[in-house]
Amino acid sequence: METPAPQFSHTTVLLNEAVDNVLTTPDGIYVDGTFGRGGHSRLLLSKLGPQGRLIAIDRDLEAIAAATEGPDRISDPRFTIVHSAFADMRAQLRAIGIEQVQGVLLDLGVSSPQIDNPERGFSFRFSGPLDMRMDTTRGESAADFLARADERQIAEVVRNYGEERFAVQIAKALVARRLEGRAVRTTDDLSEVVARAVKTREPGQNPATRTFQALRIHVNGELEELEQGLNAALALLAPGGRMAIISFHSLEDRIVKNFIGGHSKQVVDRRALFAEPKPLALEAIARIKPSEAEVQANPRSRSAVLRIAQRTAVPLPVEHHKRRRGE
Repeated sequence: METPAPQFSHTTVLLNEAVDNVLTTPDGIYVDGTFGRGGHSRLLLSKLGPQGRLIAIDRDLEAIAAATEGPDRISDPRFTIVHSAFADMRAQLRAIGIEQVQGVLLDLGVSSPQIDNPERGFSFRFSGPLDMRMDTTRGESAADFLARADERQIAEVVRNYGEERFAVQIAKALVARRLEGRAVRTTDDLSEVVARAVKTREPGQNPATRTFQALRIHVNGELEELEQGLNAALALLAPGGRMAIISFHSLEDRIVKNFIGGHSKQVVDRRALFAEPKPLALEAIARIKPSEAEVQANPRSRSAVLRIAQRTAVPLPVEHHKRRRGE
């Protein structure tokens, strides 16, 4: 008898706030660029009209399976799911004949099922292989990266993506262990090395927290994908359409904040004070944090920030299109 695959639960963060703010018309076309286990998608589908449509995207095959297999699969004809990175959403939608949408929702970072599955290697709380890839069909694992990278490369990743002040010490310890013929291959290996290299840490925080975050972000190219995905979302949004972005750490939120701010704030060209101002592409709508009740019910929501922006009715400046074409 075949053993069923383990099930890992996921509580969707800022569920109603994200869906209510991204939905502008029930008969529009919407993109959920990070399907996960479908919390946002399922609620959004329940609010769509008969002509509405939802395109979900995820690069994790387990997320694709959650949408297409088993008793909880989504069989709604208005729903389509694509195995892809959300950075490629514009190309994926064009491939099925869609040029504009009324809303794009992104719930960034790693999901609870990914964290809680020891085989994925995302968490220091569980023993397992040090993989960390969201799409296990491509790219190198965290263990493979640590097996080939030099001390400088490792230190840069841990410092830049984990904001870890002991990055150099951690890198030295990892390389030293590798040179001894004991390369880090598991979550326990990494936790042990970091615990010895990090001498002090904030109360209640595991010494390996920042290093695990850094390696995950690097292995999955998360910040690069976010920058590309925001540009793709902006290019897809119809006038009046909205983007709703949930981030969980300062590196992500800073990129989202700067992107929205850069497209929603009027900048005066001091070299041409009387020139016609450039049209603005976005209007910043809201910044929303989880309620106290949500944080108490789901502590993982504590650091979440939801930012909402709306596409203006004016066209993008010509120079924006030239940048996208590389002119």
